[in-house]
Amino acid sequence: MTSDKKMSAKAEQLTGAVKETVGRAVGNERMTAEGRAQRAKADMREAGHKTREAFRR
Repeated sequence: MTSDKKMSAKAEQLTGAVKETVGRAVGNERMTAEGRAQRAKADMREAGHKTREAFRR
């Protein structure tokens, strides 16, 4: 995974986690769900990149 893509995935994970936490704090279920989905999307993207790197070696 290139450095830029890794940073992008980590930033998206962080954004999702913050959005989820804020949603829980204010009681906004929609924001909580959006944050959880955003974090899961970033996790899947990172896992895909790691899998590709493993097969390249």
